[in-house]
Amino acid sequence: MMPLGFRPTSGEPLRILCMGAHSDDIEIGCGGTILRLAEEYPDCEFHWVVFSAIGVRRTEAAHAGQLFAGSRLRGPILKEFQDGFMPYLGGEVKAVFEKELKPIAPDLIFTHNGNDAHQDHRLISQLTWNTFRNHLILEYEVPKYDGDLGRPSVFVPLDREICETKVRYLTDVFASQCSKLWFEPETFLALMRLRGMECATPGGHAEAFYCRKLVL
Repeated sequence: MMPLGFRPTSGEPLRILCMGAHSDDIEIGCGGTILRLAEEYPDCEFHWVVFSAIGVRRTEAAHAGQLFAGSRLRGPILKEFQDGFMPYLGGEVKAVFEKELKPIAPDLIFTHNGNDAHQDHRLISQLTWNTFRNHLILEYEVPKYDGDLGRPSVFVPLDREICETKVRYLTDVFASQCSKLWFEPETFLALMRLRGMECATPGGHAEAFYCRKLVL
C-alpha cells in the first residue's frame, strides 16, 4: 500500500483537534498516533477536548494531555457533562462545539466512531460531523464489553516503542480505571497488534480509524 501524509492547506502548523467523551478515550483510541504525529510534525498543535472530566478524572485528563502532547498541547478544554447522559444534554453539548471548537478551524480531527455502542461516544461523533463539514475526520475505536469493533479503513503504523509508551501512560495516569477487567496492557497491545497485522506493517502494530470522506 502507498502511505499518505498530512499537509496543512493554510501553510500554518498542523492543527489537530482531539475529542473524547471521557477522560481516557482520546488516549485509548489514538494515543499512539498522537505520539507519532508529535514526532513527525514538531510544530503541530493538539487541541484537547474532554466532555466528561469530573473529579479525579479531570486531573487524569489534564495529566494525560500533557504526557501525550507535551508542549504542543493547546488547552485542554475539560467539561463536566455526566457520563452516560450526554444524549439527553444534546443542546448544551452542541453549544460547546459551536462556540468553543468551531473557531479552532482544525486541519485534522480525531473523534469517536459513529457506530460506537456507547451513547456518549455516538453523540460526540455525530456533533463532530454536524459542526465540521469540510474537514478531515478520523474516527477512532475504543474496545469495550459491547464487542462493537468493526472494519476500519485507515491505519497508522506504530513502532513497538510508541505502543509501549502509550500503554505505560494509560496505566500510569488512569488509575481510576484500572479496576475494570478490560483496562489492562494486554487489551491495548492486542488491538494494536491486530490492526498492525491487518495493514501488514513491518513493525507489527497500528491504530485504525474510520474515514467517511477523503480528498486526494
